[in-house]
Amino acid sequence: MIHSVRLLSGYDMPTVGLGTWQAKPEEIENAVSAALECGYRHIDTATNYNNEDAIGRALKKWFEKGGAREEIFITTKLPHFGNRPSDVEKFINLSLERLGLDYLDMYLIHMPFAFKLDEKTLTAATHEDGSYILDFDTNPLAVWKEMEKQVKSGRARSIGLSNFNEEQITAIWESAQVKPSNLQVELHAYMQQKSIRELCKKYNIIVTAYSPLGSPAAKTHFRTKYNYDLDTFPDLLNHPIILEIATRHKKTTAQVLLRYLLQLGIVIIPKSSSSERIKLNIDLFDFALTEEDMTLLSDLDKDVHGRIFNFLFFKGVQDHPHYPFKSELP
Repeated sequence: MIHSVRLLSGYDMPTVGLGTWQAKPEEIENAVSAALECGYRHIDTATNYNNEDAIGRALKKWFEKGGAREEIFITTKLPHFGNRPSDVEKFINLSLERLGLDYLDMYLIHMPFAFKLDEKTLTAATHEDGSYILDFDTNPLAVWKEMEKQVKSGRARSIGLSNFNEEQITAIWESAQVKPSNLQVELHAYMQQKSIRELCKKYNIIVTAYSPLGSPAAKTHFRTKYNYDLDTFPDLLNHPIILEIATRHKKTTAQVLLRYLLQLGIVIIPKSSSSERIKLNIDLFDFALTEEDMTLLSDLDKDVHGRIFNFLFFKGVQDHPHYPFKSELP
C-alpha cells in the first residue's frame, strides 16, 4: 500500500522516497532496483548527483518487467550551474534523456544561487584553483517563469523549490502563475524547520525532508570532496532518547526518526545503498509514535544550529545575493 499526499498541482506524491545523493552510479542502479522491488514508488535525484543515467537504467529494467510509468514518482532538480532562464529547458531535457523518461513528476530549482556554466562540459565553471565561479546575474523569479513553461509543455507535472528561505519562497509564490507545490529542505530531529513548515502550510506547499537521519555519511563526503570540516556533526542514530523510543517500539532508531517526520506530515527521502536498510526505511506504517514520543523528539530541535548543509563548502557562496542563509552567518 503506497501512502501518498496530494500536491497543489493535483498529483499524488508518495510520502516515502529513495534519496540518491552521494551514491555511486554502480551502487545506485542496484539500490533503485531493490527499492522498487520492496515497494518504493518515489525516487529523488538531481543533475548535481551525476547518477541520472544509472537511475534511468534501473527504471528501464523495471519497465521491461511490466512496471508502469504512472506508478512511479520521479523528482530531479535544475542544477545551480543551470540556474538561468536560458538554461532551464536545456537541463530538463538533459535529465529526461538520462532518466529515459518523457516527463518528470517533480522538477525543483535545486538552489536559489547560481554558478557560471562551462558550456563544453555542462558542469560548473571553475577558477584555476578549482573554486566555482558565482553567477551574480541570475533572477529566481525569471527562472521560475521558465519552470512554469515546463509544466505547460508537459515535461514536468509539478514544480517546486529546494533550499530556498522563507523570503525567497514568498517572492516566488506571489509572482507565480503555476505555484510551487513542493519545497525540499534539510530536515531532521536536530533541524526541524518549524517556521518554514508553517509558511508552507499556509501556501499548501508539501515539504520534503532531505537528510532525515542527519546525513551520517556527509561528514566524509565534505572532507574528501571539498576538504571542508564541520566542527560538530550530529549523531542522531545513537542519541539516547531515540534509542530508548526505538527499544520500546522494537524498531531501529532510523525508523523512529523517519516515522516522526511522517507523523508531522512531511515527505521523507532517506538514502541508503544497503538493500536491507532500504527495506527497513519504508517499513514505517505498522507502528505509531505516542504523543509523549512526539514531544520528546520535538524537544531535540536545535533550529538553525542543527543545520549541516549551509553550502559554505562552495567557496565564496555566502557572497551571492541569493545565498539563503545570510542571517545565520557569524
